Amino acid sequence: MNSTQKVAALLILLGPVTAAEVLKNITDNDLLEQIALEIASLNKVPVESLVGILEEFRSLFQASRYLAKGGKDYAKQVLELTYGPEQAKRIMARLEAMMNANPFQFFNEADPVQLATSFQNENPQLIALILAYLQPAQSARVLNNLTPEVQAQVAIKIADMDTTNPEILADIEKIVETKFSSVMVQDFSQAGGIDTLASILNRSDRQTERNVLELLEIENPTLADEVRELMFVFEDIITLDDRTIQRVLREVNTKDLALSLKGTKEEVREKIFKNMSERAQKMLRDDMEYLGPVRAKEVQDVQASICATIKALEAAGEIVIERDPGEDEFID
Repeated sequence: MNSTQKVAALLILLGPVTAAEVLKNITDNDLLEQIALEIASLNKVPVESLVGILEEFRSLFQASRYLAKGGKDYAKQVLELTYGPEQAKRIMARLEAMMNANPFQFFNEADPVQLATSFQNENPQLIALILAYLQPAQSARVLNNLTPEVQAQVAIKIADMDTTNPEILADIEKIVETKFSSVMVQDFSQAGGIDTLASILNRSDRQTERNVLELLEIENPTLADEVRELMFVFEDIITLDDRTIQRVLREVNTKDLALSLKGTKEEVREKIFKNMSERAQKMLRDDMEYLGPVRAKEVQDVQASICATIKALEAAGEIVIERDPGEDEFID
């Protein structure tokens, strides 16, 4: 069996719920399609093959943990003691091949607060390079824990990033590997850009989002506008048409909605109330009043959650978010 078939077999073994969670995190559409096709085409797989697949993945996950604990040499040493030199060599080769496709992989598993603390005094360009390759959710968590000034500097660097010389990147990785004992030398091609920054900010908390966008507005207004075009912030609800608002409201419970509207602009509230029945409006107003004073962080978190729901509906093609009034003109 090839590697894609093995992944398909593992997902079948894990069951539909877990498999769905795994597939949601695969961003390569071609790979996702290949795995889906293999899942659909796999029939009966011998028990011996399934046991072998499970053991192979177990050894790779185990090697990843060893690597995270003490670096490449430590992982190799423990694997040799566990499996013997030959099998350890094969496991490390497979692991390195996987890591080559995903630079700075270890940082996705690291504590974002500790990462932010370690990065705080680093060059913003280096932080930007690392965050550009991490999963957007992890990058957002790290960005949340940087100071506002560093957040803005890193954001600008990510947005400005384009292709980078692989030899220079190899040198940078050697420095990072020495300093953090967790990164292998990779061959990079391209990361970063405005899309990456928008994706990270979309997953950041509201305070970080505001800090970065406000400072970008000062440093580079054009860049700030380009990033905003790719994002959806809570106040942008007023730009949605009534039918879209009604579709979104079906996905949000009343308590979360009440919390999200605390302290928001009156026009945002009116836009929501306008698309509710009188009975639903009364229930929402009662819930808002009942809440009393709330922490800003709680409001920001639920607003971010609603924005994520809106973006998910857009990605599914159920709603359309008009970012440029001239973008969706009708043609006779």
